[in-house]
Amino acid sequence: MELSWPFVGRRAELRSIEAAMSADAGHGVLLAGPAGVGKTRLAREAVVLAGQRGATTRWVVGTASSRGLALGAFAGLLGGLRGDPTRLVTEAVRAFLSGASNGRVVLGVDDAHLLDDMSALLVHQLVVQGAAVVVATVRTGEAAPDLVTRLWADSHFERFEVEPLGRQQTGSLLEAVLGGPVERTTARRVSDFARGNLLYLRHFVAGEVEARRLQPVRGVWRWSGEGLMSPGLTELVTTRMGKLTESEGLVLDVLALAEPLDVRLLTGLVEPSAIERAEEADLIRVEKVGRRLEARLAHPLFGEVRRARMGTLRARRLRGWVSRALADAGYDQADDILRRAVLAVDSDLAPDWRLLVEAGRRAGQLCDLSLAVRLGRAAEAAGGGFEASMIVMGVFNGLSRPSGADFAMLAASARTAAELVRATMARAIDLAWMAPRPAEAEALLDAVESQVSGDGIRQQLMALRALFDGQLARPNRAIEAAVSALASPLLPDEAVLLATTGYAIGLATIGRADDLAIPVTVGAAAAGRAAQYAFLRFPLITAQLIGLRLAGYLGQAAEVAHGCWESVQGLELPTAIASVLMGDVLLAQGRPASALRWLREAYAGFEPFDRVGGFEHVCLIPLIRALALTGDLTAAVEAAEKLRAREHPMMQCLRPDMLLSHAWLAAAQGVSSKAIALAREAASVAAATGQSAHEVLALHAATCLGDRSAVERLTALAHQVDGPRVRAAATHAIALAAGDGDALQAASDTLERMGDLLAAADAAAQATVAYRRAQRRGAAFRAEARVRRLIQDCEGVGTPAARAVVHPLPLTEREREIGILAAQGLSNREIAHRLVVSVRTVENHLYRINTKLGIGGRAELADVLGGHHGAGDLADPQGPAASLG
Repeated sequence: MELSWPFVGRRAELRSIEAAMSADAGHGVLLAGPAGVGKTRLAREAVVLAGQRGATTRWVVGTASSRGLALGAFAGLLGGLRGDPTRLVTEAVRAFLSGASNGRVVLGVDDAHLLDDMSALLVHQLVVQGAAVVVATVRTGEAAPDLVTRLWADSHFERFEVEPLGRQQTGSLLEAVLGGPVERTTARRVSDFARGNLLYLRHFVAGEVEARRLQPVRGVWRWSGEGLMSPGLTELVTTRMGKLTESEGLVLDVLALAEPLDVRLLTGLVEPSAIERAEEADLIRVEKVGRRLEARLAHPLFGEVRRARMGTLRARRLRGWVSRALADAGYDQADDILRRAVLAVDSDLAPDWRLLVEAGRRAGQLCDLSLAVRLGRAAEAAGGGFEASMIVMGVFNGLSRPSGADFAMLAASARTAAELVRATMARAIDLAWMAPRPAEAEALLDAVESQVSGDGIRQQLMALRALFDGQLARPNRAIEAAVSALASPLLPDEAVLLATTGYAIGLATIGRADDLAIPVTVGAAAAGRAAQYAFLRFPLITAQLIGLRLAGYLGQAAEVAHGCWESVQGLELPTAIASVLMGDVLLAQGRPASALRWLREAYAGFEPFDRVGGFEHVCLIPLIRALALTGDLTAAVEAAEKLRAREHPMMQCLRPDMLLSHAWLAAAQGVSSKAIALAREAASVAAATGQSAHEVLALHAATCLGDRSAVERLTALAHQVDGPRVRAAATHAIALAAGDGDALQAASDTLERMGDLLAAADAAAQATVAYRRAQRRGAAFRAEARVRRLIQDCEGVGTPAARAVVHPLPLTEREREIGILAAQGLSNREIAHRLVVSVRTVENHLYRINTKLGIGGRAELADVLGGHHGAGDLADPQGPAASLG
């Protein structure tokens, strides 16, 4: 794949440079920055832009090889000038300008710190004499010729520090280069890898694309994160590191395998003077962290190069060396133990199954599932027995992958009833989710429950039943089971997390969102201590968010989703889950284009993990609606077919949401009767399973689609379900059934305050229709203006009902022009002056505007034209989205 690197992310700097170049003669620009930061590209863009605007342009480069030659940098422009040194520069200026037109001359000087003295004098004279505007680059930290430095010191040059590209700029550049959306996590990781060095970035991206480690997955570019250094990039980084002594190389190798390290620990492993030299050479950085100094490599690519060139035996010896040093120094906190184990597992040390088991549990607590399974497998091989196997089982449960474990052998190795219950619960989760055969899983729980005694043991099984009941759309049973399990003061953290997750699902779906805070808080605390099922914090958070969304607490839902996203950076599967939550909330708030971006990233992120459809199921439900709303019906239909094919039996609690997504797809396809029927079906399914909060949302969706039959049920649910949504939905349904435009406008206002902008637009659209039927033209235009504004607030996306009522105003171009100025508060005289017409003409136009629109003054005119000003055609801003892949 041939990659083109456009100029992206430096437009603001280019404008500043251009402004500086436009100053009086005798002026120039100096761009300073570290190697590879993009100084040369920025300078070239400035020179090219000047050429496009009529200037004569020249470009020279300072090099180490030409530094020993008089005017060496200018040899290509001036030829071999010879003669008296005192007259040589004068001749050079004349020769330099001889081919120029009468206009401005702009000279680009790349790597001016490498100019020979005579070339530096020529640049100095060109600037001081006002013969040319100079754009020069210098590398930070390199000594430049005195005459170049004086140009800046004497204010002939305006100096710009060229900073490395930030994460956002790097992400924009990657998307421009790759020609498609780049996953946020990939953009962040690649940005951190390159640290804003464009030279490194270009080599890295080219190598990873060629190796297909950076490639599109389900329409989104993703990096596997397992990059190998290309020869070109390796050479660049090796050159930057320079020639290292053996002791300096040891410093870099130790940090490459184990950074960051406490400086005191590092000085016990390597020569202290070598550490100092490495810091002075900017190969490592020493920073104060708390009360101690930590050393780390100055650039992540230094570590990549050193690890790539390190022999296997040397790497194993050094890892063991550092792991042992950490243990000897008393590093015994949970994260220290994890670090020691990670180093030890690939070292020359004898395996310590106790260390590996403890570290595997900690990795599980942190939801680093890939690391947990690696440590668990190592612990099994080292003789860790039952506990090691349970770590592995827990990880595979979290990844929704069949573990392939011999459950009979695992159960046989259980030494106590408590261990037997733990093995059974892991097997039941495996059966329910990975087989997936939930009926067999519940039968297994029944069988084991009859074999064990003691309420504490039985309540652990009850905790898992609570989770199953919640997921299988038995919310009241889930709540009962959770309350029963949580009554035990001895319930282990893993079981507390199982119970509270089921509890939260039940509360969320029956409509008791106001009661969610306590079980969520208890469950989150247990997740921080649990090892085997810590990953259930994500279903717990998902249940909380669903409850808040269904209840209409959309601001709180957004805070929960964002907090989850911030907490999972660096963890691949949790990041995909958090992306679904972000997309789900944005969709509920009426921002479908933004939601679609998050949901596509989540869908791509699940690809390496999903084997039985559970993750896909959760993601596809909102993705279908986002695709339908943004106009990509082909991809929406494809997503709907995939959801039908991979509907997971353990996701019954989300079946009403699934039916609603199909309803919105039908609406986007123009089949409104089918859309209403599907929404009503969703409501019936929810009612049959006692999921009243889902029923409210489904009935309100039907109302938004034009169904007038939901009044009685929504009115009844308003006395049973928590949150503002049910009251807003009931009010909306009553107003629609009555055909009351004013009440529909009020409902729209209520829904907008709640944060559901798409529903607010639907209510306003229905108000527009009601006003038109009542021949209240002014009110209809005002309602239509509200619809237009809400569509704009929804990122230019509207539901079919909202778009159907939006028509161009019956005004001529001149009437529209005068109306907008009047709505902005200009007097008739001011409008006449601006448009060069008479005041009488303005008055006549305003009279015709008021007559056509059925309004009585400027205040109403502002209401009507506010939604039209600058709106133009309301086409989808995103265009057709890429296919699902």
